[in-house]
Amino acid sequence: MLDALLIMGLLAAALGGLLGFASVRLKPDSDQVVEQINALLPQTQCGQCAYPGCRPYAEAIASGEAPINRCPPGGETTIRQLADLLDREPEPLDTSHGSTPEQAMVAFIDEPACIGCTLCIQACPVDAILGARGLMHTVIADECTGCELCIDPCPVDCITLLPRQVRTAA
Repeated sequence: MLDALLIMGLLAAALGGLLGFASVRLKPDSDQVVEQINALLPQTQCGQCAYPGCRPYAEAIASGEAPINRCPPGGETTIRQLADLLDREPEPLDTSHGSTPEQAMVAFIDEPACIGCTLCIQACPVDAILGARGLMHTVIADECTGCELCIDPCPVDCITLLPRQVRTAA
Protein backbone atom coordinates (compact mmCIF):
# COMPACT_ATOMS: atom_id res chain seq x y z
CA MET A 1 0.00 0.00 0.00
CA LEU A 2 2.81 2.43 0.90
CA ASP A 3 4.59 1.61 -2.37
CA ALA A 4 1.45 2.38 -4.36
CA LEU A 5 1.05 5.78 -2.66
CA LEU A 6 4.72 6.60 -3.25
CA ILE A 7 4.44 5.66 -6.94
CA MET A 8 1.24 7.72 -7.33
CA GLY A 9 2.90 10.71 -5.63
CA LEU A 10 5.96 10.50 -7.87
CA LEU A 11 3.75 10.12 -10.95
CA ALA A 12 1.68 13.17 -9.91
CA ALA A 13 4.84 15.23 -9.31
CA ALA A 14 6.29 14.19 -12.67
CA LEU A 15 3.06 15.03 -14.53
CA GLY A 16 2.79 18.36 -12.67
CA GLY A 17 6.34 19.23 -13.65
CA LEU A 18 5.64 18.24 -17.26
CA LEU A 19 2.50 20.41 -17.35
CA GLY A 20 4.36 23.34 -15.82
CA PHE A 21 7.13 23.02 -18.40
CA ALA A 22 4.59 22.74 -21.23
CA SER A 23 2.68 25.82 -20.05
CA VAL A 24 5.87 27.89 -20.22
CA ARG A 25 7.35 26.48 -23.41
CA LEU A 26 4.13 26.00 -25.36
CA LYS A 27 2.47 29.29 -24.47
CA PRO A 28 -0.20 30.19 -27.04
CA ASP A 29 0.77 32.79 -29.61
CA SER A 30 -2.18 34.96 -28.56
CA ASP A 31 -0.38 35.84 -25.30
CA GLN A 32 2.62 37.03 -27.29
CA VAL A 33 0.40 39.13 -29.54
CA VAL A 34 -1.34 40.63 -26.51
CA GLU A 35 2.06 41.50 -25.02
CA GLN A 36 3.20 43.11 -28.28
CA ILE A 37 -0.03 45.13 -28.56
CA ASN A 38 0.17 46.16 -24.91
CA ALA A 39 3.78 47.30 -25.39
CA LEU A 40 2.63 49.67 -28.17
CA LEU A 41 -0.13 51.25 -26.07
CA PRO A 42 0.81 54.34 -24.01
CA GLN A 43 0.08 52.74 -20.60
CA THR A 44 -1.94 55.70 -19.38
CA GLN A 45 -4.70 53.38 -18.05
CA CYS A 46 -7.12 56.23 -18.76
CA GLY A 47 -10.08 54.10 -19.87
CA GLN A 48 -10.94 56.34 -22.83
CA CYS A 49 -11.01 53.24 -25.05
CA ALA A 50 -13.95 51.91 -22.96
CA TYR A 51 -11.71 49.29 -21.33
CA PRO A 52 -10.40 49.61 -17.76
CA GLY A 53 -6.78 49.83 -18.86
CA CYS A 54 -4.29 49.24 -21.64
CA ARG A 55 -3.90 45.48 -21.05
CA PRO A 56 -7.65 44.73 -21.29
CA TYR A 57 -7.80 46.84 -24.46
CA ALA A 58 -4.82 44.92 -25.87
CA GLU A 59 -6.60 41.64 -25.12
CA ALA A 60 -9.75 42.91 -26.86
CA ILE A 61 -7.76 43.97 -29.92
CA ALA A 62 -5.98 40.60 -30.07
CA SER A 63 -9.26 38.68 -29.86
CA GLY A 64 -10.90 40.87 -32.52
CA GLU A 65 -13.44 42.36 -30.09
CA ALA A 66 -12.13 45.93 -30.40
CA PRO A 67 -10.78 48.03 -33.26
CA ILE A 68 -7.26 49.46 -33.16
CA ASN A 69 -8.37 53.11 -33.24
CA ARG A 70 -9.75 53.78 -29.74
CA CYS A 71 -6.66 55.15 -27.96
CA PRO A 72 -6.61 58.97 -27.97
CA PRO A 73 -3.40 59.24 -25.89
CA GLY A 74 -1.63 57.02 -28.42
CA GLY A 75 -3.10 58.88 -31.39
CA GLU A 76 -2.32 58.18 -35.02
CA THR A 77 1.20 56.94 -34.24
CA THR A 78 -0.08 54.08 -32.09
CA ILE A 79 -2.80 53.25 -34.62
CA ARG A 80 -0.16 52.96 -37.37
CA GLN A 81 2.07 50.80 -35.16
CA LEU A 82 -0.84 48.51 -34.27
CA ALA A 83 -1.86 48.27 -37.93
CA ASP A 84 1.70 47.29 -38.89
CA LEU A 85 1.92 44.72 -36.11
CA LEU A 86 -1.43 43.12 -36.95
CA ASP A 87 -1.09 43.48 -40.74
CA ARG A 88 -4.21 45.63 -40.95
CA GLU A 89 -5.04 48.91 -42.61
CA PRO A 90 -4.71 51.92 -40.28
CA GLU A 91 -8.00 53.56 -39.35
CA PRO A 92 -8.61 57.16 -38.31
CA LEU A 93 -8.86 57.74 -34.56
CA ASP A 94 -12.38 57.11 -33.25
CA THR A 95 -12.97 60.55 -31.74
CA SER A 96 -15.99 59.32 -29.80
CA HIS A 97 -13.38 58.01 -27.34
CA GLY A 98 -11.50 61.30 -27.06
CA SER A 99 -9.67 63.87 -29.08
CA THR A 100 -6.51 63.46 -31.06
CA PRO A 101 -3.26 64.70 -29.54
CA GLU A 102 -3.46 67.72 -31.87
CA GLN A 103 -6.88 68.56 -30.35
CA ALA A 104 -6.01 67.21 -26.92
CA MET A 105 -7.56 68.61 -23.83
CA VAL A 106 -5.83 69.04 -20.50
CA ALA A 107 -7.30 69.38 -17.02
CA PHE A 108 -6.89 72.67 -15.22
CA ILE A 109 -7.67 73.26 -11.57
CA ASP A 110 -9.08 76.56 -10.34
CA GLU A 111 -6.52 76.58 -7.55
CA PRO A 112 -8.21 79.17 -5.26
CA ALA A 113 -11.40 77.06 -5.36
CA CYS A 114 -9.56 73.80 -4.63
CA ILE A 115 -10.20 72.47 -1.10
CA GLY A 116 -7.37 69.92 -1.18
CA CYS A 117 -9.54 66.82 -0.84
CA THR A 118 -7.13 64.65 -2.96
CA LEU A 119 -10.00 62.89 -4.75
CA CYS A 120 -8.70 64.06 -8.13
CA ILE A 121 -5.21 62.82 -7.29
CA GLN A 122 -6.59 59.38 -6.51
CA ALA A 123 -8.60 59.33 -9.75
CA CYS A 124 -5.74 60.36 -12.05
CA PRO A 125 -4.36 57.27 -13.83
CA VAL A 126 -1.11 58.98 -14.85
CA ASP A 127 -0.23 60.89 -11.66
CA ALA A 128 -0.52 64.25 -13.40
CA ILE A 129 -1.96 66.05 -10.37
CA LEU A 130 0.17 67.37 -7.53
CA GLY A 131 -1.05 68.43 -4.13
CA ALA A 132 -1.61 67.32 -0.58
CA ARG A 133 -4.61 67.01 1.72
CA GLY A 134 -5.82 70.44 2.72
CA LEU A 135 -3.66 72.22 0.14
CA MET A 136 -4.52 73.31 -3.36
CA HIS A 137 -3.69 70.97 -6.23
CA THR A 138 -2.30 71.62 -9.67
CA VAL A 139 -2.06 69.67 -12.92
CA ILE A 140 1.21 68.86 -14.68
CA ALA A 141 -0.07 69.70 -18.14
CA ASP A 142 2.62 67.74 -19.99
CA GLU A 143 1.57 64.56 -18.15
CA CYS A 144 -2.20 65.00 -18.38
CA THR A 145 -3.94 62.84 -21.01
CA GLY A 146 -7.25 64.71 -20.79
CA CYS A 147 -9.08 61.52 -19.80
CA GLU A 148 -11.58 63.44 -17.61
CA LEU A 149 -11.38 60.90 -14.77
CA CYS A 150 -10.52 63.66 -12.28
CA ILE A 151 -13.60 65.77 -13.00
CA ASP A 152 -16.42 63.67 -11.50
CA PRO A 153 -14.79 63.06 -8.09
CA CYS A 154 -14.18 66.79 -7.49
CA PRO A 155 -16.74 67.92 -4.89
CA VAL A 156 -16.34 71.64 -5.67
CA ASP A 157 -16.24 71.42 -9.48
CA CYS A 158 -12.96 73.30 -9.74
CA ILE A 159 -11.54 71.14 -12.57
CA THR A 160 -12.16 71.98 -16.22
CA LEU A 161 -10.78 70.65 -19.47
CA LEU A 162 -9.25 73.19 -21.79
CA PRO A 163 -7.46 72.75 -25.11
CA ARG A 164 -3.83 71.83 -24.72
CA GLN A 165 -1.68 74.72 -25.81
CA VAL A 166 0.79 73.68 -28.46
CA ARG A 167 4.24 74.97 -27.62
CA THR A 168 6.41 76.18 -30.43
CA ALA A 169 10.19 76.52 -30.31
CA ALA A 170 11.24 80.10 -29.77
